[in-house]
Amino acid sequence: MSAKIAIIGSGPSGFYAADTFAKKMPDCKIDIIDRLHTPFGLVRAGVAPDHQGTKNITRQFERTMQNDAVRFIGNVEIGRDMSYDELKDLYDIVFLAIGAATDRKLGIAGEDLDGVYGSAAFVGWYNGHPDFVDLAPKLGPHGVAIIGNGNVAIDIVRVLAKNADEMEGSDLCVHAEERIRRANVSDFYMIGRRGAAHAAFTPSEANELGHLQDCHPVILNDDLSEAPTDDDPKSLKNKEKNLEILRGLKDQDRADKAKTLHMQFWAKPVAILGDTAVTGLRLERTKLDQGRVVGTGETFDIAVSCVISAIGYETQPFDGLPMNAGIVKNNDGVVESGVYVSGWAKHGPQGTIPTNRKESMEMAKRAMDDFAGASDKIGPKGLDKLLSDRGVHSVDFANWKVIEQREEQAARDGRVREKIVSF
Repeated sequence: MSAKIAIIGSGPSGFYAADTFAKKMPDCKIDIIDRLHTPFGLVRAGVAPDHQGTKNITRQFERTMQNDAVRFIGNVEIGRDMSYDELKDLYDIVFLAIGAATDRKLGIAGEDLDGVYGSAAFVGWYNGHPDFVDLAPKLGPHGVAIIGNGNVAIDIVRVLAKNADEMEGSDLCVHAEERIRRANVSDFYMIGRRGAAHAAFTPSEANELGHLQDCHPVILNDDLSEAPTDDDPKSLKNKEKNLEILRGLKDQDRADKAKTLHMQFWAKPVAILGDTAVTGLRLERTKLDQGRVVGTGETFDIAVSCVISAIGYETQPFDGLPMNAGIVKNNDGVVESGVYVSGWAKHGPQGTIPTNRKESMEMAKRAMDDFAGASDKIGPKGLDKLLSDRGVHSVDFANWKVIEQREEQAARDGRVREKIVSF
């Protein structure tokens, strides 16, 4: 009998695995299960709304869904609608592609003040993720500080700093766009513990900062002379390119740009200031000591009303799932017999969509190699009965296409869709 496969999570890792299973094991049955009504995971809710080229990867996922062996089962949450043990009882292979969507804490005083947000929540807010549409972030009267200097930090700056014309062709949600326009924030602070030579953003993201119509980037506390180091030649090349781009930004004419991006290097947050709401951020200057970042003891304050931490994410487990330090406990991707994990849930938030593609394909092949070749599991039929008996109303891919059509029909002028944010 053919293998019955459940893939938990419908982001890139999940779809790449599904495509591999379907091609290499054509007689299998695959259910892609997601707790949301909509597929595509972080492509829909994490990729910046003005990066529609990146979002076009969903066209490949659409082709995967044309395979009769593959089903999308949305609005089904493991731990709420069915248990982890029930999942394992139904399927020969359980492939976990649940990502990492819980923000790591800064661990400093003032973190619970009104106006402090994690980047997963903040990005989810402007991308229309159902969990975060009611966030209503506090964006004034002072500036916004973003802790971290990776691609997510640059995405946040760009979305907040761009004017309406610059967001042409995006899918920025109306509730977020209206709040951003009303706030009209003029100062953004992007804060990194290390120097520019160590920055985690990619050259393509850094380059976009020089093309903002209303926002001028300023490099602080770094003369951009440090030579980057890295054991990975590709990563070293990217860091060298970053420095080249930043040197160009440093020499850029401000013109009449009213907004400022303060790129603050060699500083770490030590306290968020305020009584009930954020009024400022206290930073300590840092330096390298035998390869480690340490504080110098010198502090300074900046006036901000909003602090967004973009320092990484952890996987949110469901009952029974073994965890270790914010990721699913695994041995090279194997959680237990018949259960596999890939992507950010396996190793933490690192890597891009292309790098996770390779990993998901390799893990799917590992799962197929381990499969004994005979199945006595019920699979999709058992899932359908279980959900029916419990009155769970799941969403299939045809339902999603109806949602998608309605979103596109509701699009405002200059926008590609208006996301439905509650169901």
